[in-house]
Amino acid sequence: MTMRRVVIADRWRVMAMWMACMLLSGIAALIGWRSGWAAHWIAIASLLPWLVLGALLWRNLSRRAATERALLGVIASYQDGDYSVGLAVPDNDLAPLVKAHNALGDTLRAQRLALTQRELLLDTVVQNTPVALLLVDPTRRIVLANLAARRLLGDGHRLEGRHFDDLVANAHPALAEVLERGGDSLFSVGEEEEEDILHLSRRDFRLNGKSHELFLLRQLTAELRRQEVRTWKKVIRIISHELNNSLAPIASLAGSSLELLRRGQTERLPQALGTIEERTRHLEGFIRGYARFAKLPTPRREATSWSHFLAGLKSQVGFTWDGMHGEGIARFDAAQVEQALLNLLKNAHEADGPAADVALRLRRLPAGWRVDVMDRGMGMSEAVIAHALLPFYSTKRNGTGLGLALAREITEAHGGHISLANREGGGLMVSLVFPDHA
Repeated sequence: MTMRRVVIADRWRVMAMWMACMLLSGIAALIGWRSGWAAHWIAIASLLPWLVLGALLWRNLSRRAATERALLGVIASYQDGDYSVGLAVPDNDLAPLVKAHNALGDTLRAQRLALTQRELLLDTVVQNTPVALLLVDPTRRIVLANLAARRLLGDGHRLEGRHFDDLVANAHPALAEVLERGGDSLFSVGEEEEEDILHLSRRDFRLNGKSHELFLLRQLTAELRRQEVRTWKKVIRIISHELNNSLAPIASLAGSSLELLRRGQTERLPQALGTIEERTRHLEGFIRGYARFAKLPTPRREATSWSHFLAGLKSQVGFTWDGMHGEGIARFDAAQVEQALLNLLKNAHEADGPAADVALRLRRLPAGWRVDVMDRGMGMSEAVIAHALLPFYSTKRNGTGLGLALAREITEAHGGHISLANREGGGLMVSLVFPDHA
C-alpha cells in the first residue's frame, strides 16, 4: 500500500501543477480578451497546448494507476500462495518494476515446484519405508503415522488424531512396556516360532516451535536370524579348526607312543606325552574361554583398591604403571575386570612391540575411572578397528576372536564402554571406562 500512496501523491502533484498552469493561462486569456481581438485569439491559442498536455497526463496517470492496481493484486495472490499470476509489461515508467516483478514470480514458481516435488518424494519415502514411524505432538496426539505403523499398531487403520496413550494401552504388553520405559530398546513379541524381534528408538525435536516426539519401530527378526546363522557357522568353523589342530597331533602322538611301548623304546615317551599334555591344556583353555564368554555372570561389585588390584595383576603379566591414582577406591567385580585386563595386556605383548613398552595408565574421571592399556606394536587399520570388538573376529592365524569381545562384554556389564585408537608414534591404546556406582 505504500507504493499506492506514492503513486497517488505523484498523480495529484502533477495535476496540481497542470491546474496552476491552466489558471495562469486563463488569467492571461482574460487579460487578452479585454485588450482586443488579436490578443484574445493569442490567449486562446496559448490554452490549447495545456489542454492537450493535460489530456496526455491524465491518460498516462490512468494507465499507471491500472498497472499499480494489477501489481497490488498479484502481490495479494503471492500472499495467498498463488505464484501463477503474471503481468503484461506496460509502456510507462513502471515497466522495469513489472519486469522485475515477473522475474520474481518465475523464481517463486520454480521454487514452489521444486519444494512440492521434494515433499512428494519425502512423503513417498516415509509412507513406504519398512520402519514404522509415529510422530506425536505435545498433547500426545498422533499427527503422522506411515503405512508400516498402521499395519503394525493399527490393524491397517489410520492412526492420525488418536491419543498416543490409548494406542499404548491397546498395544502388545512388551511394546507397551518399552514405550512407557523410555529410551531405545530391543524387545520381542510373540512366542517361539512366531516371535518377532523389534527395535524401538525415540527422538525429541521441535516442529513449528513446539516439542514433538518421534517413534521408530523396526522389525529385526529376519536380519537377526540371518546374523545368528552366520555367527553359528563361524563359531562351528573356529571350533572345528581348533579341535582339529589339537586332536590330530594328540591322536598321532598317542599312536606313536603305543608303537614305542610295543618296541620297548620308552626313552622318547616323555616328550610325546608332554606334547599331548600341552595340546590338551590348550584345548581345555580354548573351551573354557568360550564357556566364560557365553556364561558371563552379572558383576558382583565390591570396593577395591586400585594399587592392590594392579599389584595382583602385575604378578601375572608384565607392564609398566606410573602409580598415579593408586590410592583410589572403585567398585567393580575384581575377577571379571582382571580377566578383561589380562586379555588386553596379553594382546599388547603379542603386538610385535618391545615388551618394556607395554603400559597401563589409570586416570580419575569426573564420574568414573579410565584404564588405558598401551603398546608400541603395529597398531590396527581402520577396518580392523571397526570389527575388532565383534565376537570371533580375529586377524591372528590361531586367534579365537574372544579376547577383545570378552573385555567389551565385561566393561559394558559394568555400565561402561571400551574404545580402541592408534597411538601417535605407533602402537595401539585400548581404553576401558568404568562409571562410579553407589
